[in-house]
Amino acid sequence: MMVETLPVERLRFRCEPEWFDFETTEALEGLEGVVGQARALGAIRFGMGVRQEGYNLFVLGRPGSGRHTAVRHLLKEQNDDRSRLHDWCYVNNFRDPNKPVLLRLPAGWGRRLVEDMAQLMDELRTQVSAVFESEEYHHRRQQIEDEFEQRQQAAFEELNRKTEENNVRLFQRPGEFTFAPLRDGKVIDAEAFQKLPREEQERIEKVISELQAELENILRQQIPQWRRERWERIRQLNLEFASRAVGHLLAALKDRYREHADVVSYLEAVEQDVIDNIFDFQIQEQPGVMGGKAPEEGLQRYKVNLLIDNADASGLPIVYEDNPRYQALVGRIEHIQQFGALVTDFTLIRAGALHRANGGYLVLDAHKLLAQPFAWEALKRALFSREVHIESLAQELSLVSTVSLEPQPMPLDLKVVLIGERLLYYMLSALDPEFNELFKVAADFDDVIERSPENFRLYARVVATLVRKHGLRHLSRGAVAAVVEQAARLAAEEGKLSTHMRSIADLLAEADYWAGTRGAERVEDRDVRRAIDAQVERLDRVRQRLYEEIAEGTLRIQTEGEVTGQINGLSVVMTGPLAFGV
Repeated sequence: MMVETLPVERLRFRCEPEWFDFETTEALEGLEGVVGQARALGAIRFGMGVRQEGYNLFVLGRPGSGRHTAVRHLLKEQNDDRSRLHDWCYVNNFRDPNKPVLLRLPAGWGRRLVEDMAQLMDELRTQVSAVFESEEYHHRRQQIEDEFEQRQQAAFEELNRKTEENNVRLFQRPGEFTFAPLRDGKVIDAEAFQKLPREEQERIEKVISELQAELENILRQQIPQWRRERWERIRQLNLEFASRAVGHLLAALKDRYREHADVVSYLEAVEQDVIDNIFDFQIQEQPGVMGGKAPEEGLQRYKVNLLIDNADASGLPIVYEDNPRYQALVGRIEHIQQFGALVTDFTLIRAGALHRANGGYLVLDAHKLLAQPFAWEALKRALFSREVHIESLAQELSLVSTVSLEPQPMPLDLKVVLIGERLLYYMLSALDPEFNELFKVAADFDDVIERSPENFRLYARVVATLVRKHGLRHLSRGAVAAVVEQAARLAAEEGKLSTHMRSIADLLAEADYWAGTRGAERVEDRDVRRAIDAQVERLDRVRQRLYEEIAEGTLRIQTEGEVTGQINGLSVVMTGPLAFGV
């Protein structure tokens, strides 16, 4: 077997500064996106373009390889279509307040609906008070009241006439009526009544009994019936005048939202509820308060909870959820304390990341997502059902039995982009059967790219981009060449450059520091090399001690002669980011 001897120049790549046609990176344009990665970028574009269910993306690769940068850049390229943007509002369900209704409106219309309903409430306060304080209303109501009084008065007058014809007088005391017999216009007392003939006593008792029965009929049947009739006529009068106050105001709103059937249905329900509770809008005078005001708590049910407002959105939503907890994804229902109890209503419903990203893209870190209890299952459930249900964990786990809200779920139309490491992708693919149904597109970022003149130029532009992004000193072309050499060293593969841009960004920051210590205006190659040496020195304790023990003979290694049962070998030891051979 022939042993090939490797020359030194093959063991270390040398990037010549003359290969670059600029003096400093200040002359270079920035680079949007990442260097290379054509396969991964193509996969991302494919996943974004397919609108079928299940074509969500998993972007896999090493942390720091530019996955987030690439995803952000490509999402911005797609982010110019507003046709899928909507506003979403929760409003009161007047039939079942525990099940708030969800309204969908074109972008910008949700804010308009909030303002329209607030203005409607203000106008109703004024209009209702004016209508029910009008002379016409008071006149017609007084007619009803007078008619009731006249009927009641007529009934008692007829009863009094009968009592006079039968020499009996009706006495009224607080809470009771009594009859007493008369003789010569005067009441007969009990002693005189006992002296009357038996037949006369029986006649008087019979007359009083008949009059008592007629009085009972008036008090227990006629007057209650007249009162019911009176209240029904007053109710009809109130409905008539309420319709006058409400009808034309709601008609204008219904005409404005006529192309949105669910909003029109809601406005019709508002109209009916306002009429049924019309006196909630009457201004109540309060002691010590100028003018008075309507009871705000009663009008809370007419507010609009603008859950998602896309009025100012310039394109499709792109949501990066850094802390993908269960409720951060699906939303939550807040509570407030009243009189020692926790209460809630539809105005306390809050959106989650799935709501905010609806119509666009949701970007999540896969490791953080899986580390949160129930978050992964909640995401899968939402993607399978294409709806997001707002439900607390306590309800999900059946830990509480109290009545809570059940908001109408929001229909989902979005792409989810998970960013994670390869091992995590392979484990999910192997162990979770539902994963492959939901994340059908994998974008695999390579750890290295080809070492070519074109990639050298792109690398220089990446350096210029990082310098501007972090506010560092610009690099000379010699310093850029040193950075490219370090990228080749990190790749640990002949003919390749590392794509681990986090390491390059750290190197640039440290080289900038060393350039600053010598008062330089730009970073030179010596600053880059000093930064590399300093990185090694900070992590070199283990290697130094190991080499010292070998030199001192504490670790004995024989490299000459023959020994039975002993094999010498070469090993690479990793101590964090530092690797060295033994």
